[in-house]
Amino acid sequence: MDWEALRARIRADFEAKNNTREEVLRLCRSLVQTSSYVIRAVHRGEREEAEKLLQQAAGLSSSITHMTEDHPEVYTAGFVHDAQKEYAEARVTFALIYREPLPGPEELGVEYPAYLNGLGEAVGELRRAILDLIREGHLERSDELLSHMDDIYYLLVSFDYPDAITGNLRRTTDMARGIIERTRGDLTTAIRQSKLRQAISELEARLEAGTDTSDR
Repeated sequence: MDWEALRARIRADFEAKNNTREEVLRLCRSLVQTSSYVIRAVHRGEREEAEKLLQQAAGLSSSITHMTEDHPEVYTAGFVHDAQKEYAEARVTFALIYREPLPGPEELGVEYPAYLNGLGEAVGELRRAILDLIREGHLERSDELLSHMDDIYYLLVSFDYPDAITGNLRRTTDMARGIIERTRGDLTTAIRQSKLRQAISELEARLEAGTDTSDR
């Protein structure tokens, strides 16, 4: 046995894997950060900024996939899943709030578990958008986004597989259900208050009209 040759082969392999891991970790951090900036821009109504950031995120995600092609153990280490999940959440949030076609996992280039978990986490961003819309009085649009939240939940709950396969999707699904229930309650209250205000306004108008008639 040539021990030096064996040591050299193994060291070269480990060095390649470690260098790839370090670079992919850096890219994953950048993808997570960029995805969060996308969501922030969406909530601020800065569509052009969000689109520019999405292009950057798409490039980062593609680079991660390309760099890990020869190192599957790096690709499946966990941090790639987390970064892909954040990217999927950003793309889904952008699409639903701006009424764009919802991209699928193949279009995004992310794994199914990351995509599904990203969908689930987008539910929280839709709740934030709905609360803003309620404050502005846009109840119909709020109801539209709530319908998207329901669609996401019914999709997630249909996958009853072990967490090792789905990336802990059960926890994400439970979280989404709680958010949807609270949001439905908030929107229902807002609708009832709106109808009550409208009824009071109509009653005041009729009373005022009656008073004007009696004065004559």
